[in-house]
Amino acid sequence: MAQEILDRPSYTLDSPERTIRNLVSLVVAAAPLLSLASSCARGAQSDEFGAGRLAGVVQNDQIREASGIVASRQNPGVLWVHNDSGDSARVFAINEKGEFLGTCVLGGVTARDWEDIAVGPGPDPNRQYLYVGDIGDNLARYPDVTVYRVLEPKIDPATPFGVMTIEPADAIWFTYPGGPRDAETLFVDPLTRDLYILSKREFFSKVYQAPYPQSTTGRTELKQVASLPWGFAVAGDVSPDGRRVIVRGVFNASMWDRTPGQPLWKAFAGRHTPLPLIPEKQGEGICFDAKGTGYFTIGEREHPPLHFFGPADPNAARSSAPR
Repeated sequence: MAQEILDRPSYTLDSPERTIRNLVSLVVAAAPLLSLASSCARGAQSDEFGAGRLAGVVQNDQIREASGIVASRQNPGVLWVHNDSGDSARVFAINEKGEFLGTCVLGGVTARDWEDIAVGPGPDPNRQYLYVGDIGDNLARYPDVTVYRVLEPKIDPATPFGVMTIEPADAIWFTYPGGPRDAETLFVDPLTRDLYILSKREFFSKVYQAPYPQSTTGRTELKQVASLPWGFAVAGDVSPDGRRVIVRGVFNASMWDRTPGQPLWKAFAGRHTPLPLIPEKQGEGICFDAKGTGYFTIGEREHPPLHFFGPADPNAARSSAPR
């Protein structure tokens, strides 16, 4: 979370409470430096997207700390969100106005520290799956992390459905080279079905890849394939066509373009374009809309506002701003 402290695996954690007290001042001191580094690296801000607008306010009391958000691919107009640590194994469906549609419980699944959610293909390339990242590790102490994969249910964005259970869910276990990491960013390459996890508590967030197919019977060590030009990544998404990737940081967000035929991770070596944001309390969620022509953001608070950033030119042919 944005207000959490910087912790690294190399620290001696004789007491989590003592570590937190000792390092709070470090994060406060580092914040301006992180912001400055981000500003220096990013250059001119994108003129493709507008300044953003309030799409709606999530009024449902169950969504109290929205950590992840993603747009459905098979249910146009539906967004999936979930809470941060402390909740049960469930995701919520809302529409593009923030109106609550229902709850999906992941059967046979636990929730330790869910941080991000993604949508993409899986074992059946013609179906869409939800991927939920149980990847939070504030003190870098867990030997592995888990991504849960389950078929995305079919729902109507105009019809609330109450509660349903979705199962079975595959558990995909990962370890990091060099030891545990805290992470809050998960996305799936829709062209290759590769999974990506980005580390958080570093001045230059690391990009880890798990090529498809991912094992569901044993632990897989992630491979570091790239780094961001800035750190403290907290959310990310890939456009439905696989041509673009966005990542949100504590203070900023950027977009990278992918060259046709290029592995997704190579895009991070290219130029990144800063994206406009609206200040949100612990803003940690970002996702493309279902057409990839705009993006949504959301923060961790009760009754969070849902913001949408559409094309700067309202008459653009690719415009898909929700109405």
